[in-house]
Amino acid sequence: MRKVIGILALATALLLPVCVSATAADAKAKPTVILVHGAFAESSSWNAVIAKLEEDGYQAIAAANPLRSVASDAASISAIVRSINGPVVLVGHSYGGPVITEAANGNRNVKALVYVAGFAPDTGESSLSLSGMFPGSTLGPALAPIVLPDGAEDLYIQPDKFRLQFAADVPKEQAKLMAATQRPIAHGALVEPSGLASWKTLPSYMIYGSQDRNIPPAVLDFMAKRAKSVKTIVIDGASHALMVSHPDAVAALIEDAATGQ
Repeated sequence: MRKVIGILALATALLLPVCVSATAADAKAKPTVILVHGAFAESSSWNAVIAKLEEDGYQAIAAANPLRSVASDAASISAIVRSINGPVVLVGHSYGGPVITEAANGNRNVKALVYVAGFAPDTGESSLSLSGMFPGSTLGPALAPIVLPDGAEDLYIQPDKFRLQFAADVPKEQAKLMAATQRPIAHGALVEPSGLASWKTLPSYMIYGSQDRNIPPAVLDFMAKRAKSVKTIVIDGASHALMVSHPDAVAALIEDAATGQ
């Protein structure tokens, strides 16, 4: 009996390094996904997307985007990218698009960019200049500016207008919570010119809704075509908050970017 136990123990010991090695290799093969929220949202808006990604074996990080300026916000995200030993897929929603565009610069481990109803600016463009390129945005009248002690402005969406403006296809009670937990963006961040357009050298993927009221679908279509998006998904009837209303579709596109499909 002792001999049998000894043989089993030896076999386990011999197989264990192989199993650990295989697990490590599998983990290394899958890029880490860094999710960057935009204005009027926060990190938990990615919860359902993260659940799907983790179910499929991906590690995901929902980064806290400061929403203060493109350059400083990108520096914050870039620091997270540099902390990861392995490939990374950067995902940006809305204003998170300019942030990931800048954050990718100088980081060789960034494998792809995924824009979720996100701005993909060229050098010198801003979120504000892009959103006005084509008609259709109704964001301006829905905003509530708050003057800060230094004279700068923070912008919120008025709570009673939040669902129709930002999340029309999200259940009413959930949209109400999103309105209450929204994070404001500094007005200066929306008008700040972008730096180098990393989508010119990295594969990009885009997904957006046909009923986006923050960024006109015509603008999103223009940016997708200009960036020569590897894959562009348009979800009929989806709002600006499609990472909340259509998390499976968003996660699927991220996984396509991660595998180069």
